[in-house]
Amino acid sequence: MDTDIKKLWEDCLSEIELSISKANFTTWFKNTHIVKEDLGTIIVGVPNEFVRDWLNNKFHKLILKTLIGRNESIRGVEYVIAKQEIKNIDINNKNRSINIQNTNLLNKELPLNDLYINKEDNLNPKYTFNSFIVGPFNELAYAVAQAIIENPGKNYNPFFVYGGTGLGKTHMIQSIGNTIKIKHPEKKIYYVSLEKFAMDYINSIQNKNPNSFKEKYRKYDVIIMDDIQFISGKDKTQEELFHLFNTLYENNKQIIFSSDKHPNFIQGLEERLQSRFASGMTVQITEPDYESRIAIIKAKFENTNLVVEEDIISYLAEVLDGNIRELEGSLNTVVCQSQLKNKSLTLNEAKILIKNNIKPKKTVAIKDIVKIISEYYQLEEETIYDKTRRKEIVKARQVIMYILREDFNISYPLIGQKLGDRDHTTVIHSHLKIKDDLKTDPSLLQEIEKIRILLK
Repeated sequence: MDTDIKKLWEDCLSEIELSISKANFTTWFKNTHIVKEDLGTIIVGVPNEFVRDWLNNKFHKLILKTLIGRNESIRGVEYVIAKQEIKNIDINNKNRSINIQNTNLLNKELPLNDLYINKEDNLNPKYTFNSFIVGPFNELAYAVAQAIIENPGKNYNPFFVYGGTGLGKTHMIQSIGNTIKIKHPEKKIYYVSLEKFAMDYINSIQNKNPNSFKEKYRKYDVIIMDDIQFISGKDKTQEELFHLFNTLYENNKQIIFSSDKHPNFIQGLEERLQSRFASGMTVQITEPDYESRIAIIKAKFENTNLVVEEDIISYLAEVLDGNIRELEGSLNTVVCQSQLKNKSLTLNEAKILIKNNIKPKKTVAIKDIVKIISEYYQLEEETIYDKTRRKEIVKARQVIMYILREDFNISYPLIGQKLGDRDHTTVIHSHLKIKDDLKTDPSLLQEIEKIRILLK
């Protein structure tokens, strides 16, 4: 192995050790090593799947930042399961630094190609629909994705998927690319983050070769662009994306975007780009509901040899109601502790283990919600409680019921009681009506998004 690369990792470990707890460093970094450096990507060997997932989910940004701080040419980090045999450890850097000698990979020709990000299309092979959980929170986006896979460039073009962080957007859009690769091998596919797209454009200008940039992106049949919200304030990049969009669209090339917000709420986004994004299919992915969290937890545990009691699964699904990334982080904690103890955890042990991962429940005064939404629809607050059937009041009342149930998980009977002593079946009907209307009414979707912003 290149001595400089080896020393780079040793120096990074020394720096990381000073920024995290001793227990965390010993648990997650002690048995890591550099496998190789590949075109600016550092391949880090880890002892098992749990360490790989934990580093990727919890420490990836810290690791990448530390590496780049010591070598600006580094572009990324990947983690692969690769054991090493340590024959000699020399500790000598102020009081300790790790210098691993005589490293011997047990399998020198590791089958790493299946784990590498393909440099031709930038797709990560770990993202497939085989490991993708479908539920009410993402079923529409999934259905659109399957239609695109059948006929790229013809069905739902462009496809714009948005939602909060950690909800599986990147998993979905990369899975689309990986599946198209198999079903349509003649198609040229490219996945890129908005930041990378913008950097490519800047570099082409600095190198006085803008045509190379245009030629690079216009040769593809499928362009998948992640984190499009970061285009805010990048006027020249927006212009280039506008022209690229037009060229691809006119030639029936499939275009896929992801964002953490609806295109109408991306600040500084040009109206002409907003119009292009809205010309296809725009779909929101929300936080998984209880049943979906159950499915995610069971799928995660199926990949281990652990036998987990149903009461633990139910408890985890009940209290871990954040995004999927946070949910998987908590599950990794449970799985790792079970592995260390070599036995399944009890419910009390699981509760103690994840107590710091549980978010405090949102508290809400229903009267305040009614006031804010009434003002949004320019209605008198008192009219919401009346028995009137005026169309505009009924709609506002139904939206209030939907928000109270969907965002704050307030029971149907309590919502009905607080909104004019209405029967709980009326609340259920209102909740389901708004939920169904959101699937086909983009203007209602925008209203709900604006109301949620006001409620924050």
